[in-house]
Amino acid sequence: MSRPRIVIVGAGFAGYRTARTLSRLTRHQADITLLNPTDYFLYLPLLPQVAAGILQPRRVSVSLSGTLPRVRLVLGEADGIDLDARTVHYADPEGGGGTLSYDRLVLAAGSVNKLLPIPGVAEHAHGFRGLPEALYLRDHVTRQVELAAAAGDRAECAARCTFVVVGAGYTGTEVAAHGQMYTDAQVRKHPMRTGMRPRWMLLDVAERVLPEMDERLSRTADRVLRQRGVDVRMGTSVKEATHDGVLLTDGTTVDTRTLVWCVGVRPDPLVESLGLPMERGRLLVDPHLQVPGRPELFACGDVAAVPDLYQPGQYTPMTAQHAWRHGKVCAQNVAASLGIGGERRAYRHRDMGFVVDLGGAKAAANPLGVPMSGPAAGAVTRGYHLAAMPGNRVRVAADWLLDAVLPRQAVQLGLVRSWSVPLESASPEVARVPGRPDGEPLGTPGGGGPTGPSRRSEAGAAKDRSGGESAKGQPGGEPAKAEPGGEPAKNQPGGEPAKNQPGGEPAKNQPDGEPAKNQPGGERAAKARPRGEPAKAAGTRPAAHAPGKPRKASRPSTAPKPSAVAEQAERARRAQSSRAPGATRSGSPGTPAPSRSAGPPADPGPEPPANQPPPGPDIAPGPVKRTDGRAAEGDS
Repeated sequence: MSRPRIVIVGAGFAGYRTARTLSRLTRHQADITLLNPTDYFLYLPLLPQVAAGILQPRRVSVSLSGTLPRVRLVLGEADGIDLDARTVHYADPEGGGGTLSYDRLVLAAGSVNKLLPIPGVAEHAHGFRGLPEALYLRDHVTRQVELAAAAGDRAECAARCTFVVVGAGYTGTEVAAHGQMYTDAQVRKHPMRTGMRPRWMLLDVAERVLPEMDERLSRTADRVLRQRGVDVRMGTSVKEATHDGVLLTDGTTVDTRTLVWCVGVRPDPLVESLGLPMERGRLLVDPHLQVPGRPELFACGDVAAVPDLYQPGQYTPMTAQHAWRHGKVCAQNVAASLGIGGERRAYRHRDMGFVVDLGGAKAAANPLGVPMSGPAAGAVTRGYHLAAMPGNRVRVAADWLLDAVLPRQAVQLGLVRSWSVPLESASPEVARVPGRPDGEPLGTPGGGGPTGPSRRSEAGAAKDRSGGESAKGQPGGEPAKAEPGGEPAKNQPGGEPAKNQPGGEPAKNQPDGEPAKNQPGGERAAKARPRGEPAKAAGTRPAAHAPGKPRKASRPSTAPKPSAVAEQAERARRAQSSRAPGATRSGSPGTPAPSRSAGPPADPGPEPPANQPPPGPDIAPGPVKRTDGRAAEGDS
């Protein structure tokens, strides 16, 4: 008799705890499969310390395969669920796909950034939900301080040293608190010529900091932030965002190059496609975390609306504390439904208090309802995090010790660019890459590399910017596209890059007016890119000249010698000068020659040797447009 198959979608707090508990309960009596786009569990509460340079990224990343025995890890992202066939379809990081069959399915896909209809926010703000976003913020803040130190203009220095955080909840408060300490440490080592100090602003429409927490915690956090120099503005938010600054709801304009979006989260859009009863984007479940009418389907964490038995008529909030405990109860109920464990039990949990790390020895905490502040709260906060982490405890403690006795390294590595972490993303845990069409999984031929799959489309949200197209308006421009079939990279400096599409359309607007080298005048045309092959251009180079490659294409083995090249070029010029306007061109009967420009004719290059075959489908025929507006002639 085959063993039952359990599939868990997502390895956040709920999904990871479900897999770990099921591994212990089933003991080889069931096949457990965990589907996740990354191979690690991310401990989100410590992510602000990664952005501030206190912890290394791998300290908050717990290996799934190393900590989940008897659990099969499948790297991929669910993009479709067939409830009747009991299958989950997914896209893997290499661009392929697969299907997983199940007897029990646990949905624990987590949450994504919540967007608001504010002009410019999706284009110019960045979220804070994954490692790529934390790494980008650290590099970006470091770079802005360094550029401000070198700037002679006081207004530019002030704009670069102003950092705006929207959302005074748990995440936003910690980002602003740690960020102010990080930038102050940079300026102490290298003071700015204008004598300025970095300025962090914390905005929220609520009346107080940490509005969802105890008021005493809120007062403690507000006091620490203001003492540290953070500009706390409650009852204020962003009305419009641009590349150079933000317009606030009180009419104030703030010049800044940094906008961090910590407004909140919303459930993963995967559950909306199931057609089941929902509650504000969350899948309705019973107190046993089971979907009514679907005995094989369970949901937990941020995607599940779990009834709060202590507050009838309400649902448990979307917090890591509840998600972690959802996972344990869900695993026990899944095992019970298969006859492996004991009896089912309903989810009941009272909040044990909250902790907020404000950097250094400062924190705000209320364990078991006892309000605390100062160094005592800092010790309780860090002790709680060490106890709650499922791994890497010694490494985290070592980093904390080193940070207490050694200065932080203010170094930007530039590994994550602005366009690779757009705010409008359903996959904050996966960075985007250039050269990928919208909606096509990352890592496909043309996806630019096996970084991660693209997310399924979001119902009710704007179209997700994939790696092939950055969020428009981001500093640094848009990355090159590599559309299947050879669509060119757009908006590259130096004119429109070579297209090289199948069918032989010529390269246009080569830099410095140089005609394309792939004309049949002695040099072979560059073969059209295979379908899906990424564009060769990136950054500031034209697409025709990839980084690390020679400017001119290498000649085929049949190319004539240099002396023969000069003679053939001279004969070609004489032949062109003898042509009358309007005469038909050799090799193309009945086709009028293009009109000449007022200047001297462009050199079409040497003629091909006698033994060279006629142009085939990989030869780009026809005239080539020049950047100076003149038309170069060549044989078609």
